Amino acid sequence: MLSQRIDQALLDHVLARARLSPRRRANHCFHRPGDRLQRMVNAALAGTYFAPHRHKDPDKLEIFTILTGRVIVITFTDAGEILDRALLGREGSDGAGVGIWQVEIPPGAWHTLAVLSPEAVLYEVIDGYFDPGTHKRFAPWAPPESDRQAASLYLEDLLRRAGVHL
Repeated sequence: MLSQRIDQALLDHVLARARLSPRRRANHCFHRPGDRLQRMVNAALAGTYFAPHRHKDPDKLEIFTILTGRVIVITFTDAGEILDRALLGREGSDGAGVGIWQVEIPPGAWHTLAVLSPEAVLYEVIDGYFDPGTHKRFAPWAPPESDRQAASLYLEDLLRRAGVHL
């Protein structure tokens, strides 16, 4: 029996919730608390800030698959320098269908993402059980999500350093 489906109605629903959220994002979880594999649809609007973090102790692989919109995924060194980046989108920068659709974040790697289109929706998979006490380790060199002014400035500078021109 097929149990979980991603369709336009689900994307519309999660995007509607993101538009009403002060954080400018929302998700829909397919997994239950005891499931070994975390699976979710994440909708986010331009300007939302995902504080750089990693899934460490226990280390967890994370996979992002773009469903709509454009997003940049960035990984960092332990010192907060940009290590790698990938532009996710169904279309390439020239509008042709040659974009990157999915990336895997290695276990324990510092990372963040930023929405480059007005809205974006991703399918996310994280290896391992969800435990709020150990799920994310936030980077000490980046502002917390609660400091909106510092977060906005950091995001702007990060996108500049990543070579993104909005």
